[in-house]
Amino acid sequence: MSGPAGKGAATLETALPEQPVATLILVDIAEGSRVWGYSRFVMGGLGTGSIPGLRTYKVLGSGHDGGFGLRPSPTRQGLFCVFDDDSTARDFLTGNPLVERYRGHAREFFSVRLHTYSCKGAWSGLSLPAVTATPERGPIAALTRASIKPSQAAAFWRKAPPAQADLEHAEGCLLAAGLGEAPLLRQATFSVWSGVDDMDRYARRGAHLDAIKAAHHHGFFSESMFARFVPVDMRGTYKGRVYG
Repeated sequence: MSGPAGKGAATLETALPEQPVATLILVDIAEGSRVWGYSRFVMGGLGTGSIPGLRTYKVLGSGHDGGFGLRPSPTRQGLFCVFDDDSTARDFLTGNPLVERYRGHAREFFSVRLHTYSCKGAWSGLSLPAVTATPERGPIAALTRASIKPSQAAAFWRKAPPAQADLEHAEGCLLAAGLGEAPLLRQATFSVWSGVDDMDRYARRGAHLDAIKAAHHHGFFSESMFARFVPVDMRGTYKGRVYG
């Protein structure tokens, strides 16, 4: 993990154009900090106006044990942000007081910068431009999010669990997290893979392919975004696994 990720980071940081860069934080809130954790959903925007370069942010909940089911997790959550450039994204993760508060209240903390190489669709009207080429090797990351039409929610949730179960056990999947802006209707999946081939192998067969076909045929989503990234400077712990 640390070898390929480190090489990719060194190359990209010298060549990346000044274009938007995303970050993702995943945490498991400590037992004694649950009130603070719940407050993030109520006051998530407090103080974000002073964060340099921040374009948008999403405070995200998670399923039980960081998974994808309808049962919410009382402790696992995420923070997805988009910054003006790689420099402001890096500064945020390495020293911003908000990030330090997350660290201080978490028993597990994971962070990564995300350099987009492919993005289709939008999230709250925002799409991510490609800032790097499709990697030939090394780890990649994927973010899939959707606003589910209320009339299609039941059909979506019949298809989703088998695809998500396959994801957690897919060959080459190094990390998988179920996330959401709101219960039932605004869902996201984040995953990290050993390489493009491993991700494509999962995406183009089995329960996931069945779910994608159903989504297109029945029009499950009012908005969706499918983004692929080169993960840079992955560090921390998630579900007991150490990264970076």
